[in-house]
Amino acid sequence: MLFDATAVLVASLTVATVGGPVAMPEVSSAASSPYSAHAGYAFSSPEGDSDSRSASHNPLTPAPGRAIDLPTSLVQRSAPTVVAPALPLAAEQLATFSGSSLLHGLSALPPAAAADFVTSHPHAVHELLSAPPAAHQVTSWWAGLDSTAQRSLLAAAPEVVGNLDGVPFAVRNQANRALLKSTIRELELEADAAIGRAVATQNLHRLEMLYEVVDALGPATANPPRSLLNLDTHGQGKAAVVLGDLQTADYVSYMIPGMLVTVAGDIVGWTGFGARLYDDQTSWLALLAEAGAATEEETVATVAWIGYQTPSLMNVGSMDLAYKGRDAIAAAIDGLQTLRADDPPFISLLTHSYGSTAALLALADDTTVDALAMVGSPGSPAQSVDELNVRGDVFVGEAAWDPIPNSAFFGSDPGAPSYGARVMSVLGSVDVITNEVLAGSAGHNEYWVPGTESMRNLSLIAIDKGELVTDGSALDAGRTLAMLR
Repeated sequence: MLFDATAVLVASLTVATVGGPVAMPEVSSAASSPYSAHAGYAFSSPEGDSDSRSASHNPLTPAPGRAIDLPTSLVQRSAPTVVAPALPLAAEQLATFSGSSLLHGLSALPPAAAADFVTSHPHAVHELLSAPPAAHQVTSWWAGLDSTAQRSLLAAAPEVVGNLDGVPFAVRNQANRALLKSTIRELELEADAAIGRAVATQNLHRLEMLYEVVDALGPATANPPRSLLNLDTHGQGKAAVVLGDLQTADYVSYMIPGMLVTVAGDIVGWTGFGARLYDDQTSWLALLAEAGAATEEETVATVAWIGYQTPSLMNVGSMDLAYKGRDAIAAAIDGLQTLRADDPPFISLLTHSYGSTAALLALADDTTVDALAMVGSPGSPAQSVDELNVRGDVFVGEAAWDPIPNSAFFGSDPGAPSYGARVMSVLGSVDVITNEVLAGSAGHNEYWVPGTESMRNLSLIAIDKGELVTDGSALDAGRTLAMLR
């Protein structure tokens, strides 16, 4: 269903008049973007269309089984410390535990009992992953298991292991890929069972969502390698696909989406944009190395992150999901910084719309990153950049015909001069370094379109080259590589 920007804007203002203040919904620019498919983002992937497989499905019959190539692209690098596990507890007693206590109890169970516990106590697992222990506690717990216990728990409880920040990235990738395969197989087998219409419909939706994750991961030969950092197979789902190696990359950027972005509808396109960012960042690093402004060894990783439930038109006026996004973003950054404590990367958050508000909540709290970019932001709970834990610069971009910026629906306007953020031009220009003609972004959903000034600037922000970011002023003519020498 396509939403015209003006129509949604008028409708939102009408609701505000009748029922009180509401937040401005995010508006699709599907009619003008070559990648738009629905009211969310783009989102045929820039890498190709993968929608043809389901066009002829019976609405209550899941797609037939298909070969799923889910390689483990990374390997665990270090041996764990061997410690004695805790004594196993009865499942009923363990179900009353939470946090670290539940983790220690779960890892003390025999493999079969641990698998049974996860299956029979989904609420306990959900609560654990909704409010997990801090990353340093998870890292300590995991390192305290011997290699046999680690392998057993990974096989018995991949949903738990794969979604805990603080577990090594390679292990999480292995666990989440295993969970993806096993869940698809279970749902395909249930298609032949005597189940009710409602369950069959729900299973079909889950299957289609998981098939999208498979497509986003791509083949074993994908370059750069892709890993599955998060996977929630229930409801609207959550997923995060990493392009590159989180364990070794010098620069790590998280793409934080806004309203209407879902795993089922957008993970392929979102990952495609992550791949384009990865390529652009890598190209810039190569160009800078050639000019003597960077070392050839520098590498990047981009995270196409859909790690929280984004709002719909019905609940975008609430901050509830922004607070949940805040917690998920904070946990993700905490996990990265914990695992990379001895070799910290440059971390940037590249945020869009409602996602910028969620990120700002995290950065106004305890989370710290090196750079922040906001495009199409509906407002900031913080009054200025001085209240944000950002070690470097904060950038803000606003496209023509985007009704969301300057609205300040969720607080201060990040684009206001008093906020203190640097302007990031998204209007289109000619790159003074590469002589490439850069397209402008229009409306609310064109910030991620390849070949735009927006994508050029987002790439430079993510590799700590903010001095080259254009702001649309006469000063842009001087933003050449000479500035870096």
